[in-house]
Amino acid sequence: MTQRIVFLDRDSVIANVRKPSFAHEWIDYPGTRAGDVAQRLRDARATVAITNKVPISADDLAQLPDLKLIAVAATGANMIDLAAAAQRGVVVSNIRNYAVHTLPEHTFALILALRRQLVAYRADIEAGLWQQSERFCLLGHPISDLAGSRLGLFGYGALGKATAQIARAFGMEVIVHNRSPLPDAAADGVREASFDEVLETSDVVSLHLPLTDKTRNMISAKELIRMKRNALLINTARGGLVDEVALADALRTGVIAGAGFDVLITEPPPADNVLLNLRLPNFILTPHSAWASTQAMQTLVDQLIDNIEAWAAGSPRNLV
Repeated sequence: MTQRIVFLDRDSVIANVRKPSFAHEWIDYPGTRAGDVAQRLRDARATVAITNKVPISADDLAQLPDLKLIAVAATGANMIDLAAAAQRGVVVSNIRNYAVHTLPEHTFALILALRRQLVAYRADIEAGLWQQSERFCLLGHPISDLAGSRLGLFGYGALGKATAQIARAFGMEVIVHNRSPLPDAAADGVREASFDEVLETSDVVSLHLPLTDKTRNMISAKELIRMKRNALLINTARGGLVDEVALADALRTGVIAGAGFDVLITEPPPADNVLLNLRLPNFILTPHSAWASTQAMQTLVDQLIDNIEAWAAGSPRNLV
């Protein structure tokens, strides 16, 4: 049987996508609006839909009797109506553990930039302050070493674990709050801790959790006020884990020392997003790019095709 494959947002991944080894027809779209999903898949009589971030709803699925597989070109699958897919017998697969280098490295790029005050010092140089200094150096912003400080992780999957490994190389103590026990914690050089201990005692808090009903707004105003005044909050996981308005207020008023974010609740963000418009030296926002190293994107698409080939061979893998 010839499979009919439609990639709804091909331009979301910059990599060489090999074609599956089985008989197939392939259609690429650079991007697809949510309202066009059903028509594009229906017109192609698609049996396989590939999507990175394009949502596929229950209403879409009701119009797609030929669809058998949704291959998500990402780890998160919250844009798919999984219950409707299961009800209709549509298999959903995702990508796993492809960003174990790029995302932890990005996490530490944010941490280092904030602890070393890179944004603040660059602004000072652009304003001419170093050029006017009476001394050889300019010391207007306190710098803190990572060595000897404490990193608190929420979540300890592949990405949290890789982040912990980098932290230990910097000489940081690592404590972890995870929803399931960590039998290898001691061997990894980390210590399990309660939610309260991670929140209240860490110099850097880093989030590595999926967005669910239980984790949505897990960091709000009442949690921010409990953090150390010199603490950083890092989110390279999912927008929605943190109350954005509360974070903006906390940064403006010095409740915490700084934050580095790669994700927002709505992406791309509207022009009036409170964090998008926050112009502070202690806040860094990047455009959901932590996952997107050249190497990671190639790993992602290679695994994507592996998933599709495994499904076609009757042994589906990475099922959501």
